[in-house]
Amino acid sequence: MRLLQINVSANSGSTGRIAEGIGIAAQKAGFSSWIAYGRHANNSSSNLIKIGSNLDHYEHAFETRLLDNHGLASKKATFSFLKEIDKIKPDVIHLHNIHGYFINFRILFSYLKKKDIPIVWTLHDCWPFTGHCAHFSFCKCNRWIKGCHDCPQKEIYPRSLLIDQSQVNYRIKKIFFNNISKLTIISVSRWLDNLVSLSFLNRHDHLFIYNGVDTDLFSPHSNTNAIRTKHNIQKDETMLLGVANVWNKRKGLYDFIELSKLLSPQEKIVLLGLTRKQINILPQNVIGLERTESTEQLAEYYSAADIVLNLSQEESFGLTTIEGFSCGTPGIGYNCTATPELFTPDTGYIVSPADFSRLLECIRTIKKNGKLFYSNACRKHVLDHFRAEDHFQDYINLYNNILSK
Repeated sequence: MRLLQINVSANSGSTGRIAEGIGIAAQKAGFSSWIAYGRHANNSSSNLIKIGSNLDHYEHAFETRLLDNHGLASKKATFSFLKEIDKIKPDVIHLHNIHGYFINFRILFSYLKKKDIPIVWTLHDCWPFTGHCAHFSFCKCNRWIKGCHDCPQKEIYPRSLLIDQSQVNYRIKKIFFNNISKLTIISVSRWLDNLVSLSFLNRHDHLFIYNGVDTDLFSPHSNTNAIRTKHNIQKDETMLLGVANVWNKRKGLYDFIELSKLLSPQEKIVLLGLTRKQINILPQNVIGLERTESTEQLAEYYSAADIVLNLSQEESFGLTTIEGFSCGTPGIGYNCTATPELFTPDTGYIVSPADFSRLLECIRTIKKNGKLFYSNACRKHVLDHFRAEDHFQDYINLYNNILSK
């Protein structure tokens, strides 16, 4: 059996590492595995196919800025990629993020309809059923339910500077994404699956499969002195960790800055994944670090922290929270989108967005109880519900069920 996955990245970033893990599990189950990607890639156990060139990506981004036609450029690159699919002759195609300035979804889905290949599509965000944005909860927009128009987030990724084509984009997506008969939609949380039920994708079979973590890699590290010493955080001080691939207002960057004004000198915030420009605007009591591709280093930071804070108001899943739990570190998250699904009373606390008084109270409660009070429960919660190999196997079982029909 041949499996082809398509994603914006390969073995890079959260969705790229998920695709890599699925590819490894598929090969163990007897599949041949390919991953086609658009932007970034690290070494992979699967066969890699790059879609388009850097110039193609820049042209796609340029068209998006001017015409708001994200996912409708890259025509030449997409036609060239279809020839590669013909060579592979996949039995299953698994889509992940097909936005990101690298592929033309109208051309791709016309081809998929013609070939009648079974398709599994994992939604990591909401872009597939909106006319523009990947997330809409922060701006409290519900236009996507009946039909997008007058987009309030036109200048948010995928950014358009001039034209609002959200109404047209919505109609095109509705036509082409519903034109496939053998399509199974997978959401990465119950919350996202509920949104799919309200969207134009609800005509397809849909279910949720949680993301998972490598519990061998993300495990409690006994020696965390190096990380804390590096950032001058003493043993009796509280290290509050925030991690994101992209930091912005909806991800909670400014909430961390507001929180920093309320902390004592013995409470230190460390933010991982910032740009150099963002690091330069941080207050002195917030330690800012750029993104790392090293999962080993990530695990060290999770283990060194006393609390992992997820102050994002838009989470399709919330992988950083689970990675922290897997390293034995309790968390605090906002009571919105998918975040509450990840917590139990033994692993941390849920607070209302921007309720800094309650947030500070929860920080002090964990500090009083001590990290070890929560560590075993955090680790057990992940081992019971969020092991990566278990959820990768869920996908293999899904492929086999689809193919057996």
